[in-house]
Amino acid sequence: MSEAVENIIAGFGARLIVGIRAAGEISLLFGNILRCMVQYPIRWRLFFEQVYFIGIKSQFVILTTGAFTGAVFAAQVHFQFVKLGMESAVGPTVSVAMCRELGPVLCCLLLAGRVGAAMAAEISSMKITEQIDALRALGVYPIEYLAVPRFLAMMISAPILTGLALAVGIGCGYIVAVPILGVDGAYYWDNTVKFTDVSDVMIGLSKGFLFGIIIVVMSCYKGFNPQMGTAGVGRTTTEAVVNSSLALLVSNFFFTFLLNSLFLSDK
Repeated sequence: MSEAVENIIAGFGARLIVGIRAAGEISLLFGNILRCMVQYPIRWRLFFEQVYFIGIKSQFVILTTGAFTGAVFAAQVHFQFVKLGMESAVGPTVSVAMCRELGPVLCCLLLAGRVGAAMAAEISSMKITEQIDALRALGVYPIEYLAVPRFLAMMISAPILTGLALAVGIGCGYIVAVPILGVDGAYYWDNTVKFTDVSDVMIGLSKGFLFGIIIVVMSCYKGFNPQMGTAGVGRTTTEAVVNSSLALLVSNFFFTFLLNSLFLSDK
């Protein structure tokens, strides 16, 4: 075996070990957060601060994403369906796609970029400047003080923001398809209501909830384990966003099968 091949195998093995170790540490952090939620009282002031930061201040970004995603998708679907004489099918196609995939995935990718980056930057800054050590010296457990309020706020905010993105996306799809592209509004809306089930909405909200957990746990993990040095915060923030986004996209594949088996198994 040549030296180059050995180096490639050694590099792959080293990365695999690092990945397995990180997955184990992330699982332990997730379990620790759940334990702290039961063992310690909730810090409501910190919780509402995070709800304001995650849920309220993210609305403009999320609503803009949902609106233009629904509008562009409706236009693209119409351009193809009009060749087949299926303009009235644009509505349910946009609605189901927004609920099951486009809404939760794009909404949470934006959340990973905006909120996940901020979480990783703030916690890693506290770690590098030894503020987390100061919390321990004062008898405050850092996971309970820093991670739990963010976790709870994300669990509540992510599904709500996903629901808003779905509603705005479907509404903007209607505006593009009916007034602008000339699709019959009665057929459009009737087919949208007829072929969009509650289970489609539940799949979207469930994905938003699960993606929110992934974002907050991975961002907190990177924050508590930053790269040291002057460039550490920047690298940690970048890694938090990239890793959260990749984990979100990969897990979406498995969540799709899981949630379809839960909500659509009898259809």
